[in-house]
Amino acid sequence: MKLSDAKKLLSEYVTSNTLQRHCLTVSVVLGYWAKLLKEDDVEFWECVGLLHDIDYEQFPDQHCVKAKDILEKEKANYPEITDELIHAVQSHGWEICCDVAPVHRMEKVLFTIDELTGLIFACAMARPSRSVMDMEVKSVMKKFKTPAFAAGCNRDVIKKGMSMMMDSIPDLTQEDIIQNCILAMRTRAGELGVGMC
Repeated sequence: MKLSDAKKLLSEYVTSNTLQRHCLTVSVVLGYWAKLLKEDDVEFWECVGLLHDIDYEQFPDQHCVKAKDILEKEKANYPEITDELIHAVQSHGWEICCDVAPVHRMEKVLFTIDELTGLIFACAMARPSRSVMDMEVKSVMKKFKTPAFAAGCNRDVIKKGMSMMMDSIPDLTQEDIIQNCILAMRTRAGELGVGMC
């Protein structure tokens, strides 16, 4: 799927600037990981990131379930929507709001960074710079261990995702995962709302 088509499709279902920014953030970070892991289809990873919350604004109580219905219906307009894309989108809700498990490496990264990028964004907003450009891993780790900070970011989901990533990517650590997410967000910091003020 082309990223331009994914952007167009997302705009048909998501009007909230905050949710659009979150979807873009996940797309950027997934694309960064795809390049890091030398994946062949970086654009596919980015499209999945962009569309992962396509149903959330309209169907928050049926999140990841309605995504399948929407994407199946949209195949008529976007024939490049594949079963692989639909499975990947649904898998980030595994044991949270659906029973589609992350199987592929990209799905495990998505599962992790969906919540982790939210935590990193909150950490950036708490800094005097309101930016990831001067952020270090240790400051995120400290906030990670403070459940009251950004309480909406589910630490158990992040830990579970990190564990899945470390099982499928050799020599990866929790610190590496956080560092690469920060570095990914720096590549488009202004657009993602985490650049220097």
